[in-house]
Order: sequence, then structure tokens, then C-alpha cells
Amino acid sequence: MTNSQQRPLRIAIIGSGPAGVYAADLLTKSAPVAIGELTLSIDLFDRYPTPYGLIRYGVAPDHPRIKGIVNALHKVLDRGDIRFFGNVDYGTDLSLTDLQRHYDAVVFATGAIKDADLNIPGVELEGSFGAADFVSWYDGHPDVPREWPLDAKEVAVIGNGNVALDVARVLSKHADELLVTEIPENVYRILKESPVTDVHVFGRRGPAQVKFTPLELRELSHSHDVDIVLYPEDFEFDEASDREIQKNNQVKTMVGTLTNWIAEQPEDAAELTASRRLHLHFLQSPVEIVDSADTPGRVAGIRFERQELDGTGGVRGTGEFVDYPVQAVYRAIGYFGSPLPDLEFDHRRGVVPNDGGRVLDAEGHFVPGVYTTGWIKRGPVGLIGHTKGDALETIGHLLDARAELPAAAEPAEDAVVELLAGRGVEYTTWEGWLALDAHEKALGAAAEPAVTHKGEVTRERVKVVSREDMVGISNGASVGG
Repeated sequence: MTNSQQRPLRIAIIGSGPAGVYAADLLTKSAPVAIGELTLSIDLFDRYPTPYGLIRYGVAPDHPRIKGIVNALHKVLDRGDIRFFGNVDYGTDLSLTDLQRHYDAVVFATGAIKDADLNIPGVELEGSFGAADFVSWYDGHPDVPREWPLDAKEVAVIGNGNVALDVARVLSKHADELLVTEIPENVYRILKESPVTDVHVFGRRGPAQVKFTPLELRELSHSHDVDIVLYPEDFEFDEASDREIQKNNQVKTMVGTLTNWIAEQPEDAAELTASRRLHLHFLQSPVEIVDSADTPGRVAGIRFERQELDGTGGVRGTGEFVDYPVQAVYRAIGYFGSPLPDLEFDHRRGVVPNDGGRVLDAEGHFVPGVYTTGWIKRGPVGLIGHTKGDALETIGHLLDARAELPAAAEPAEDAVVELLAGRGVEYTTWEGWLALDAHEKALGAAAEPAVTHKGEVTRERVKVVSREDMVGISNGASVGG
């Protein structure tokens, strides 16, 4: 655009999770806007009928920080200066060409929703699951099956990040304790019938190299009637571990928590009286998932090679192998991004190629007016808060280039509305989300009080799972059931 003051700068953001909302918020608060040099018109699109992305569909419902993050995102979208279009799938309902016709700039904030691959034999066996799929199921994702085969008594969770701990906690926690959250009815029903007795979490490195955070670790001890079991032989520390403990307060806190737990653990396993146990293992690298003659084609166990610290913070194999009898394996070794139509994709890293958020083409040149932020920009690493720094870098480049952005041919705000309507897209709005939000809370208020070990508590909400129901409620339709 040669003169952005002639009309508002039109910006489309694809993805309404933290990355997309932070980008929109930072744009509205940028210096050119604050001094009146620039006006903006921002539309936020999401393939789901609801906002919040990973916050709604990628984090355990009993996570204590969720409410705070949701409240912050809600305040941004509730101001009224950012339009929300839900149930709009980029690549199906809208193409890049469509977006470039109606917007001066497009920011992709689509995140990462698939599991990273674990290339070991047996990963294809029945009972071997990606943690991302399980998280989507227990969070009521509209595009996953309503059922989940929770028939294992002994379960392995591979990974030492926050997702691994979330999965292990949900698997080991008694279902009634989750009724105080927004857990969907189908998820509660299946978790309630789970026969699980032991959940094992395996990490490849030592206690000083774990990737989870102190809050997630401490949450494990809050589960009622679940004993945490640790193993003295796993508590190995080398010089690199000692240095990390001394210089990093977070690592120091977690190692302190773990060593306190193992010090307080009874020597006699018979003194562990809970009906379920959550085992934390370190220095174990997965080698093979195995079946058995009794259960061919189904998970019957998992084999690990014991590791030892190498003095630099890494590990090396010892040649000693350990087998664990389990009937299910959950792979929580990270997320991976998905390709986006009409954009280049780095299949090794799972990101859209970019330079500081400026999207690159196959020759490494900037694609004018196209940007990216969040996990699809940098990969699925870091905490949600780190996404703000990502967004700040991206929008900085966007604003610096605003005078050279390719001007939209049809920038009127109602043009994209007419396009969606003409294609029969049943999009949802922010007002629709407020209606669905109120509906879910009303379902919780009307539900029978949850009976936990602390007594009766009112349910927070009951999450609506069906995409059809979500769209219908958002758009004012009467929905049965």
C-alpha cells in the first residue's frame, strides 16, 4: 500500500490460539496505531467453531493456568476491534488467493497439532497412541472420535515434557476428580471405567534434564488416591547436571521436589496404599514396543535401553536393556506442524520457512504480505508465554513493510462476509462464542454436583463436543440433547 491512511490496513490472521490473538493484540497496540498514524482492520479466522486453539483443545482440563490465559485472550477479543470468524478452514473455505484479494497482509498462526514421529519397531501396534490424539480426545476436539480404548491396566508414557505429564495425570487420576473441570461427558464416562493401576512415565535423560516445569511436576502430587513412585537408580547427576542445578532455579526446584519425594517414599512397596500408581523413570531410551504370542498385533510390553550421563548434559547407552509389561503406550515426544496449502513447508522441522516471521518461497525470497507466528513459525518448543515474543518480531516486520504491502483489490470489510456466505460456509462469530460459552456453563450449573474426595462441588461447565452442535448454538439454532 502506498498510502495506508486512505483506509484501514486490512490484516487476516489464520488461527485464534494464543499466537494469533497475541499478534492481533500487539498490532492494535503498536506505536503507529497509538499515535494515529495507522488504522487497522483485523479479522481472525479459525477452523474450529470456537476461539483459543491449543488452550481449548491441547491442554489438560485440570491445568491451573488455563483460566488465566483464557481470561486474557477473552479480554482481547471482547474489545470489539478484532472480528472472529470460526468454523472457517483455510485451504478449503478460503485460499491464499482469496485472502490476498481481501487483505493487505496475512499472518499464519496455525500452530502444531500432530505428534512427532517415534521411529522404533512396534510403534504401529494396536494400543500404541500419539499423545496429541489422546489430548484432543479428552479435550473434546470436534474432529476426533468420541470413543477411546482405555482397557490397559499398565500404561507407558514416553516423554519428559509437560504434555507427557498431562497425559500421565489424566490417565492415572480418578475420573470423579475431573468433574470440577470442563471435561466432556463422553470423556468422563470412559475414564470412569478405566481399569488402569499403573502409569509409567519414561524420560531419556536424567532428573536435571527434564523438559517439564515445576508447576506441572507439583500437580502430580495433587491427585487423590495416586501414589508417585520413583527409583533411586535413576537419580544420577554429573558435572553438567550440577552446573544446571546451580545456575537454573527452575531445574533446582524440580530436582529438589523429586529428591524430596524419593526421600519420603517408603522402602517397602507394600506401604504404597493408593489404588493407582504413577511411576517416574529417568535414563531410559525406548528401543521397541512389543506384542506377545497371547496378543499378537497388540501392545504387550516395551523395551528400553538404560542410559548414563556423559558429563556434558547428554546421555549414552549402557547396553543394558529393561522390559516393562504394559498394554498401552502413549508417545509424548513433541508436536509437529502441518503443511499449509500454497505455502512452502519444511518437512524436517515442521514449520513454514520464514525469516523472522516473513514467509519465504521455494527460492528463499520473501512472499509479499505473508507472515507467520507461533509454533508454525519456530516449531513446537517453549511455553505459551514465549509466543508473545514471536508475535512481536513478526508484526514488527509487517509494520515496517506496511508502505510496500500489496494492496488488497477488494478491502471492504463486508466483502469477505459475502464471499463466505456465497460459498455456504456456516461461520461463527465472537457473539456466537459468547452464546456457546454461556450454554456450556449452564450445562455445568444444571449438572448433578460432582462428588470428589473433598465433598460435593459444582461443575464448572460441560464442554459441547459436536461441531454441528457448536455451530448451531453459536448461530442461534435450537440444539437437542
